[in-house]
Amino acid sequence: MKYNFNEIEAKWQKYWADHQTFKAENNSDKPKYYVLDMFPYPSGAGLHVGHPLGYIASDIYARYKRHQGFNVLHPQGYDSFGLPAEQYAIQTGQHPAITTAENIKTYRRQLDQIGFSFDWSREVRTSDPSYYKWTQWIFIQLFNSWYNNDSNKAEDISELVKIFETEGNATVNAVCDDDIKAFSAEEWTSFSSEEQQKILLQYRLTYLAETEVNWCPALGTVLANDEIVNGVSERGGHPVIRKKMTQWSMRISAYAERLLQGLDKIDWTDSLKESQRNWIGKSVGASVTFNVNDHDAVIDVFTTRPDTIFGVSFMTLAPEHELVSQITTPEQKEDVDAYIEATAKRSERDRMADVKTISGAFTGAYAEHPFTKEPIPIWIGDYVLAGYGTGAVMSVPCGDQRDYDFAKHFNIPIPNIFSPLAPKEGTDADDLIATEAFAEKSGFVLKNSGFLNGLKYKEATKKVIAELETIGQGKGTTNYRLRDAVFSRQRYWGEPFPVYYDETGMPQMIDEQFLPLELPEVDKYLPTETGEPPLGNAKKWHWLQYGDRAEIVSKEEFENSSPSGRLGGALELNTMPGWAGSSWYFNRYMDANNPNEFASKEALAYWQDVDLYIGGSEHAAGHLLYSRFWQKFLFDKGLVPVDEYAKKLINQGMILGTSAIVYRISGTNKYVSKGLKDKYDIEELRVDVNMVNSSDEIDVEQLKQWQPQFKDAEFIMEDGKYIVGREVEKMSKRWFNVVNPDDIVADYGADSLRLYEMFLGPLEQYKPWNTAGITGVHNFLKKLWKLYHQGENGSFYVSGESSPPSEGLGEALKTLHKTIKKVQEDIENFSFNTSVSTFMIAVNELTAQKCTSKEILEPLLILISPYAPHIAEELWSQLGNSGSISTAPFPEFDESHLVESSKNYPISFNGKMRFTMELPLDLSKDEIEKAVLENEKTQDQLQGRTPKKVIVVPGKIVNIVG
Repeated sequence: MKYNFNEIEAKWQKYWADHQTFKAENNSDKPKYYVLDMFPYPSGAGLHVGHPLGYIASDIYARYKRHQGFNVLHPQGYDSFGLPAEQYAIQTGQHPAITTAENIKTYRRQLDQIGFSFDWSREVRTSDPSYYKWTQWIFIQLFNSWYNNDSNKAEDISELVKIFETEGNATVNAVCDDDIKAFSAEEWTSFSSEEQQKILLQYRLTYLAETEVNWCPALGTVLANDEIVNGVSERGGHPVIRKKMTQWSMRISAYAERLLQGLDKIDWTDSLKESQRNWIGKSVGASVTFNVNDHDAVIDVFTTRPDTIFGVSFMTLAPEHELVSQITTPEQKEDVDAYIEATAKRSERDRMADVKTISGAFTGAYAEHPFTKEPIPIWIGDYVLAGYGTGAVMSVPCGDQRDYDFAKHFNIPIPNIFSPLAPKEGTDADDLIATEAFAEKSGFVLKNSGFLNGLKYKEATKKVIAELETIGQGKGTTNYRLRDAVFSRQRYWGEPFPVYYDETGMPQMIDEQFLPLELPEVDKYLPTETGEPPLGNAKKWHWLQYGDRAEIVSKEEFENSSPSGRLGGALELNTMPGWAGSSWYFNRYMDANNPNEFASKEALAYWQDVDLYIGGSEHAAGHLLYSRFWQKFLFDKGLVPVDEYAKKLINQGMILGTSAIVYRISGTNKYVSKGLKDKYDIEELRVDVNMVNSSDEIDVEQLKQWQPQFKDAEFIMEDGKYIVGREVEKMSKRWFNVVNPDDIVADYGADSLRLYEMFLGPLEQYKPWNTAGITGVHNFLKKLWKLYHQGENGSFYVSGESSPPSEGLGEALKTLHKTIKKVQEDIENFSFNTSVSTFMIAVNELTAQKCTSKEILEPLLILISPYAPHIAEELWSQLGNSGSISTAPFPEFDESHLVESSKNYPISFNGKMRFTMELPLDLSKDEIEKAVLENEKTQDQLQGRTPKKVIVVPGKIVNIVG
């Protein structure tokens, strides 16, 4: 019987689907185990062989836990809102829902053919109204909540209103906007409803505010920092500028400390934790207030080095700082405006990364030093960010490298306050930075600073903070780099906000009974002619409600409706960002088909959290931070049982592609083969790897048909061949180095693909793909198949079906149990690559032993099943078992089978090994010597001579001398 992998894999994939083999129950006597993959985005290109790497690893672990008797939840779904589908819709006019559905169909087919044990009964799609109904519902809960610093949790906004009604806001310790004005209970009750709502917006966990955003004019939308690469949009490479817009924001900053502390109780990779710590960016220092001369304004700065306040020789504001336009003098306005315009074209990421460029502009204004009262010039510079801290820094050129470079560039005085750290011309930058470690070693002092003379770093810091508090111009404080997250996108293909604006322009939430608010149909997916987001093109996008009746109407219909008892107004034109739906999907999987709740308390209580989460490290500061924030909020509201949703997280590495490069002679349409390229001035172009054979020779005729630029090109060959260059880099459509898993599965089978991706190397490392290498694991599977089939016809044959023989299996049992031990250790340590090697060794040994025993071969299949489930299912069935192998108990390791009872001694003559001899380990030296000397092979070697000496080392060697 031939190993027909295509038929076998199709058979068992159908069986799993028909029998819902991997469906998890919410109520089970078994212990639970929840394995989760990061949400895939269903792109039009489908999967390439790099995508399944993490899925295969999680699938192996999920199958292993089923074998161990766990009730395993291993769900899958799609993060199906997003910019790519919208851009395709703009180009083609086709609705994003149609292309998304087609892309999902392709993804599902590809995922199924690789044999993943997903519980598809729980599939979710973020673009499905039955799903985003609950995303909208969570948004409403955030809107109706505030963060109480005293209880250190989110609380209902109604509780805050009660405090306002009885006490005003003087005693409220909340995370809120900076410019909160104090009011009494009497003043609160005298405010109009509109005024009260404006105040509450300053406290809500999701709120409207004018914010600096990354605006991409070509795409017509705001972009997150991780959607920008080298100052342009990742999608399309379009320019991005900084722009102020009124946006919905999430007050994630309220959770900064809890997000930081929570990292200590989860088993995530150190590098990922460090990324989040850096993104949260906790700093302890002081807030200092500088009065602006000739203006009724102040500049607040945060500094971790308040002890250096006497070294301030200028101040630097972010170009976007709100005070810039107020304080800039007429003489400096032209320079300042030009600089602001230039800065708007640079992303925050570029500005943070650029440590070499020195640029800025003087505003013409001065601030007053809080202690010396000396005037301090106020500059703007793009190395200061509006969203970090206060958007202003007190610049100390003798204590900070960037400040020093800025001062030198613009000839700003550099005061000498440090001893021995006073800067001198040519002084190394490292020597200019006063650190706590240096202070403790050198005992440096501050001079020319009055009350700080002779104080060291820590003492000086305390003294400065105390003095600032005394004069009312500062205080000790903790700052976080983490900023509130902009939550609006000017896109069509996203979750609609459940928000309308009443006659006063204030945002109001749609009543929960009317959710979901579904996306309207629009004629085009671009912004309107007046610059409104795409939803502005909807013919009907006004909310009209009378009691329990509501509908979406046109603006004219709303205006013509009866105002008596009417609620409603214009609906929000922005949509939510992609991370909205992905910030809670792991909870929805626990009860995916519940129409009444985002998940029932019973389901949440059973599943609790994710036991194993596998995904890419690129999501460290985006999805993983935002989702932890949402989880903590839901926990505060009593909606989930735990405040961290994933106990363990592993980042899989990346499978790299091997690109193919052709060499064009600059300024021509001539291409030279790799061996000739050094003779010319050449340009490198990447071409489709599928046109290149294993010898790096490209099919020139196929290349000519591939793209128009090659049609009439001239190719300069070497030995009649055109040899391409090779480079290992990220597998991407952009580099034409993508390998389609469909082709691999068709040629070698899904089990071969699964084994090969694991065999490439450790899960967390980057690994280059080489299709030629897959033949090794494919041949292993054929050898495994042959182990269960005998004779010329390859008929299935395994002996001892009813009563496995117990004698004569010593070596086979040893092979089996060392394999059990190694595979179990490998899976639990996520060392999947070494398991594949172990399987190969085991099959080779059992083949050499001519093992046909069911006692050995049946448990071997269970070991292999998580890695190569299709062939394991087929052979399991041929062994006479009914049902799936997936729940068969994992074999138990028995150490007794690895205890050696004999030793295969090397028998040497005068130090040269001539043959081996199997002897029991419990023999004495004399017994070993006697047995060896009596052996026929020994007699042949001695030829009747009497040996001078016999050296015996029990359990190791025998050496006959003479």
